Amino acid sequence: MTDKVNKITPREQSHIKQSLGAGVVPGVGLHHIQVGRNDEVQAVVRDLEMTSQGGAAVRFIVGRYGSGKTFFLHLIRAVALQKKFVVLQADITTERRLHGTKGQGRSLFGELMKNLATKAKPDGGALSNLVERWVGDVDHEIGSTGGNQFDVTREIRKRLRPLQELVNGFDFTDVLARYYEGHVDHNEVLQQSALRWLRAEYTTKTEARQDLGVRTIIDDDSFYDYLKLMAAFVRLAGFAGLLVNIDELVVLTHRLSNSIARNKNLEAILRIFNDCLQGHVEGLAVLFAGTPECVEDQRRGLFSYEALKTRLAPNRFAAEGRRDLSSPVIRLDSLTPEDCFVLLQRIRDVFALGNPERWLIPDEKITRYIKDCDRRMGAAAYQTPRDTVKDFVGLLNVIEQHPGSSWESLLADQSAKPFSPPSDPALAGPEVDDLTEFRL
Repeated sequence: MTDKVNKITPREQSHIKQSLGAGVVPGVGLHHIQVGRNDEVQAVVRDLEMTSQGGAAVRFIVGRYGSGKTFFLHLIRAVALQKKFVVLQADITTERRLHGTKGQGRSLFGELMKNLATKAKPDGGALSNLVERWVGDVDHEIGSTGGNQFDVTREIRKRLRPLQELVNGFDFTDVLARYYEGHVDHNEVLQQSALRWLRAEYTTKTEARQDLGVRTIIDDDSFYDYLKLMAAFVRLAGFAGLLVNIDELVVLTHRLSNSIARNKNLEAILRIFNDCLQGHVEGLAVLFAGTPECVEDQRRGLFSYEALKTRLAPNRFAAEGRRDLSSPVIRLDSLTPEDCFVLLQRIRDVFALGNPERWLIPDEKITRYIKDCDRRMGAAAYQTPRDTVKDFVGLLNVIEQHPGSSWESLLADQSAKPFSPPSDPALAGPEVDDLTEFRL
């Protein structure tokens, strides 16, 4: 057993067991159960290093439903936080997307800001800490040299001057200056108004002008402009850069029945892609996660948009086991049987809090379990490890709660039941025909 495994805490154990048992990714303790994906992780880590040096990056993490895309995003999130990145993360829904006309873009921005995480506050909700710390540091620095409130305000605007070269940079600067005003005057209402503006919670420009004296708000049209402003601001605040994780990309391609709305969102993705790879933005890394269908579907996926298709097309020389991890698209291959064995070992160790004397089943029984999964599920046991893991956690839960139960009898009772391969919920239901949008 490694020292890392021995340090499993009861809190981590409880969270991992509950999350894996429900088929979702744990929010803490990922390092206890992470296996494989080393090459893919290293490719994204190189992107982060380039981003920290003033570059930008965009990647599409592609894998079947249950293959570990969300786990991968959470793992990269943990790595980025250790490298002093600010991380934003959100799932796309029909009401939260990259482009919209009824607040959908603003809603996605608000969700990203709500989940803003730093190393000091990795669970999200770190926006107020980020702003307060930066403003407080400037105040302390200028105050320690004899400066007054006006000197601090002047210095804040001076340091934020590079942001004014970006779209909406003036209002962004004004809002941070008003936050400092509330900080000095102990005016929590003014501080909260500034944070509301940064979280895209203002729905009218009139209200924002009354509270903060600014003439713009973060809305559907300015969603991406403010992401670039946040990337620039966090670097000024001393962070390495901004990582934006956006999951459930398939919702844009297969849940939006209106082709015009779908294409507008694909245009937004293209804009982000072009900006990141053409050097029009600094300190920003974006990870999109989706299924193969949402990328390759010629009628509804990213490949239905010719400009994206040409940019995301696979390298024709990367075949027969050769991979191109510099490509914008990173495909999550199936876990090997060896990876699956190590993964189940680590889950067993979580149940035992790292103590071999508390193992519920020995190594040879895990091998037997994998063989049973291979017989029932075939390749799906490795292509969609979520189902294998959830099933294994269920087995350990029953053994743990019923010490007299024989794992052999439990396995025998379930082995005869047929396995139903998982389907992507985003693709469930009748296919929407684009002709239904036609109106005379």
